[in-house]
Amino acid sequence: MAPRILLARHGQTAWSLSGKHTGRTDVPLLEEGRRGAKLLGERLRHTPPAGFADVEVRTSPLVRAHETCELAGFEDRAEVWDTLMEWDYGAYEGMTPAEIQDVRPGWLIWRDGVPEGETLAEVTARADEVVQWARSADRDVLIFAHGHILRSIGARWLGLPIDFAARLRLNPTSLSTLGWAYGEPAIESWNDTGHLVG
Repeated sequence: MAPRILLARHGQTAWSLSGKHTGRTDVPLLEEGRRGAKLLGERLRHTPPAGFADVEVRTSPLVRAHETCELAGFEDRAEVWDTLMEWDYGAYEGMTPAEIQDVRPGWLIWRDGVPEGETLAEVTARADEVVQWARSADRDVLIFAHGHILRSIGARWLGLPIDFAARLRLNPTSLSTLGWAYGEPAIESWNDTGHLVG
């Protein structure tokens, strides 16, 4: 069977809580995010088969993703990969969608991109690189990264344009699985936060 790709979004930060676009700014996890990362790790260790004992792990170098990986218990076998960094939001870094709408009414990142940051084509190319790597692996892979890049990977896994990612909501500390159905790329689960309940 072809490998699957497990997508772990980093835990809650002050900026994700307020809705600020957090690209390359290194914002630390809140205590809630640290707790969620530990719960995510517990879930991954107790999920058959054998808690993904043989999974290949990569993480974004940004502290919120890397710390989520560490607290989940996967840092010892994780490779840091710059390709997994969040979208470079350029002039919109640190702004909320409402603030951006004030200066650019009708704006949608998945259609309009950002000034002075990464283009849609550049983000698509990075997502494609992750998809190609995951499909060439000989085992399941687990990545710790960020909301917009993970949503982009989801769209590209399905072979859809990056703007499809606008329809893929993704919460902090969520777990998603991309796999296969009838030999075609499929979403097995998306935005699962069941491990945070309780």
